[in-house]
Amino acid sequence: MKYKAILFDLDGTLLDTLEDLAEAVNEALRRRGFPLHTTEEYRKMVGHGVRNLVTVALPEAFRTDEAFIDSCLADFKAYYTEHIDVHTRPYPGIPELLSRLHGSGARIAVASNKFQEGTEQLIAEFFPGIPFVAILGNRPGYPLKPDPEIVGEVLRKADASPAEAILVGDSSTDMLTARNGGIRSIAVTWGYRPMTATLEYPAVSSVEELATLLLG
Repeated sequence: MKYKAILFDLDGTLLDTLEDLAEAVNEALRRRGFPLHTTEEYRKMVGHGVRNLVTVALPEAFRTDEAFIDSCLADFKAYYTEHIDVHTRPYPGIPELLSRLHGSGARIAVASNKFQEGTEQLIAEFFPGIPFVAILGNRPGYPLKPDPEIVGEVLRKADASPAEAILVGDSSTDMLTARNGGIRSIAVTWGYRPMTATLEYPAVSSVEELATLLLG
């Protein structure tokens, strides 16, 4: 076992959720007669929590009205919860990788900025046989990534030291989260933002490459 604790980002790393997220935000916009965005435009907006996603999708004049944002967010969540799996799928090879990692003795966790209920709903549907040591999303009173608190919480639940842990994600936010938490990281290139390798972290373009780095 190369790593005792392996933390995975969710959207853009384990699951391709972009189209369902885009349709849910567009539904909230549509109800208010606002211009809609393309899925590709949403690619640049995701990754910082759904409140931020809804906010930046709104016309600029409405982005500081917290009560209005609350209303839009409620419509988004209601629609998204009902349509969360219409287009969403695991990236090819991910379910098999998680099974291999679990079989190797690694303690697997999800560390996401997606709202907690949505995170749990997707994990239960798409990875029902994987006993995650922690499934952590955006929860009231907890900071979003790249704050390292989520890393510390996973390490406690996994009974692992920073030296025994690694985070896998698809964005600079994930890489910064790992650095802030004092753990290693790997960037995947199949997610929502172009990622390239640096001296600080490697980047992989296939699940097979990721498996090699994680399993040795």
